[in-house]
Amino acid sequence: MYRLENPLRNYPWGSRTLIAGLLGREPGAEPEAEMWIGAHPSAPSRVVSGVPGETPGLDELISANAEALLGSEVAGDGRSLPFLLKLLAAEKPLSIQVHPDAAQAAEGFAAENAAGIALDAPHRNYRDAAHKPEMIYALTDFAALSGFREPEQIARHFSLLLPLLSGVAADACAGIIELLGGEDALRNTFGRLLCGAPELTKLTARVLHAVRTEESLRTHPALAELPSLNAHYPNDPGILVSLMLNLVQLAPGQAIYLAAGNVHAYLRGLGVEVMANSDNVLRGGLTAKHIDLPELLRITVFEPQDVPLLHPRTTDFGQQVFAPPFDEFQLQHIELPAAEDAADMADADVPIAANGPVLMICVDGQLVVDTPRGDQVLHRGESLFIGAAEAPAMARRSVGSGARAFAVTVQAVR
Repeated sequence: MYRLENPLRNYPWGSRTLIAGLLGREPGAEPEAEMWIGAHPSAPSRVVSGVPGETPGLDELISANAEALLGSEVAGDGRSLPFLLKLLAAEKPLSIQVHPDAAQAAEGFAAENAAGIALDAPHRNYRDAAHKPEMIYALTDFAALSGFREPEQIARHFSLLLPLLSGVAADACAGIIELLGGEDALRNTFGRLLCGAPELTKLTARVLHAVRTEESLRTHPALAELPSLNAHYPNDPGILVSLMLNLVQLAPGQAIYLAAGNVHAYLRGLGVEVMANSDNVLRGGLTAKHIDLPELLRITVFEPQDVPLLHPRTTDFGQQVFAPPFDEFQLQHIELPAAEDAADMADADVPIAANGPVLMICVDGQLVVDTPRGDQVLHRGESLFIGAAEAPAMARRSVGSGARAFAVTVQAVR
């Protein structure tokens, strides 16, 4: 087992208080958007060695000891940790975005390397060669957009607005409704809204005015989100794109999963995010960053879908495991009551579900993590990497303190 120090990403859409409050420390000076727990080379966790000045990256440690730390099967898949764990805190909406599938990621990464585009170039689409399926588990009320609505439902949204518009704005709205009734409705409408035409900027302004002034629109869930989006991204094309997507409201303890090609955006809230070990994002609105519209249209899946809620299974020990339809990861939610005394600690030990390596973070109280090679007390805000060779790992109650923790491993040895 290795204790970790984890990097914070200070993106503007983050929160100064949510991650700090969860982990029981003082807020930082900048918005804290994500804490990365894992071995992605752009921001790896550091291993606490106990030797001053020696904190190797987890990616370096795994690369040097892949067979023991990952297990032979996982190591054979590429000698890198296949998943990445994050705490995500959104005070402002994230960009509307899509992630590539494995073949698209490998092809795009190779092509941009061949073109000599620097890995940190603002216009680069592919930061690595991996796909990025993901899930989010809500720790607070959490709002998101995910997946296309049916074209008929989207058309009804714009039809509600049409009688309140005139001139260029009315013509633009009517054109969108016409696109939604034709062939390739989702692709053509999505591309049209993101093209940046001046008449669509006017339409956005008139739609926002209508939503602010008409009571019936202010209480419509999808339309009611528009002024908030505009407050953060004035006149952005993504404001109207949001009407094409399902509005998701997660209560604490609920989760959704996001496959390749799914158009989505997180709007607000605190959650535990898990994904394949990748940082590939193509953006489609609600952003000041680069939008590559042809590439975005190429990798987006233009099919309506329901909200992809992810329901957990409950283990024989009463713990929840969230297993999305991806091999790379599953998330275990562990809750333990306090032990009354030392003799009580071993009662109801909880196996940490593992098919290889494990990342683990404690978000409340403290617990004991026990393996055949020893044990570690894990306090609120602390995290561990558990190598495959240390299995089986158990979560044990601590005297006088309950605990809440999350553990991530692969779904199955492949």
